[in-house]
Amino acid sequence: MKRPTITDIAREAGVSKGAVSYALNGRPGVSEATRERITEIARRLGWSPSSTARALAGGRTGAIGLVLDRAPDVLGIEPFLVALLEGVERELGPVSLLLPVRGPGHRKVDGLLLAGPRCPAPGVPAVRLGGPPGPPGVPSVWVDDAAAAAEVLGYLAALGHRRVVRIAGPAVFADPAARAAAFTAAAARMGFLAVGTADAATVEAGAGVAHRVLAVPRPPTALVCDTDVLAVAALAAARELGLAVPGDVSVVSWDDSPLCRLVRPALTAVRRPLAELGALAAVVLRELLVGEEAADVCAPRPSLVTRGSTGPARG
Repeated sequence: MKRPTITDIAREAGVSKGAVSYALNGRPGVSEATRERITEIARRLGWSPSSTARALAGGRTGAIGLVLDRAPDVLGIEPFLVALLEGVERELGPVSLLLPVRGPGHRKVDGLLLAGPRCPAPGVPAVRLGGPPGPPGVPSVWVDDAAAAAEVLGYLAALGHRRVVRIAGPAVFADPAARAAAFTAAAARMGFLAVGTADAATVEAGAGVAHRVLAVPRPPTALVCDTDVLAVAALAAARELGLAVPGDVSVVSWDDSPLCRLVRPALTAVRRPLAELGALAAVVLRELLVGEEAADVCAPRPSLVTRGSTGPARG
């Protein structure tokens, strides 16, 4: 008889697989009534959390790998990586970190989480993190950058900003093309007078890019930076030019981290649900490991945390 899975429980309860995961693991994110209903359905179907351990034990190693397409120390992504792994390990236990991926197969693990658009599809069950749906056979678990772009630009528009530039860079667990399209579409929809993107191919180039963007006769009144480090570089560039933040220019980071709270002024930032992203990716990978078909999943929408780096537009 086929062992019941989280997918079976979600189908019968009429909820998402993420909601089932939250309920069965005692985590916030669902109402108490929904939690009780899911728990009852799981009990009636005969679901047991030990099925995960047995499924993994049936593989070659019982190990799961996380693959990054670049070394974490280059980008300072440790806070984001910690949050992601917290979610993954709640579902699957300890995860091996593999840097970087070079070949098509990984014989030391039973499944992989691919964190980066340049990670090739491997020869084992895998789930892609951060980007929208990708190649067939490798399901994606992603954060809705369109929702984030709409919230950021809507907030800036309410403050009177109409000239905005995005400083693009090597964001963590995000698809650069999807992020660019989301930003451009949201700006057009809201009728911004001037919007542009300046590419900082490396973190080191961020300050120079921000300096060039701001040192023009009619500079943007707001900068939206793809990473926390680029946003800090933008603060430094504004300071060098004698511009006040947020009096002359507002700065938003598309990623929240402890760094955003440590600088002055503290940075307004988009907080992506990375722990939830990791947990959902683990659920999808677990389905693949037990031989089920797995679909693409969108994580809960990001939220905008407003701090001192943004204010009303001037000029």
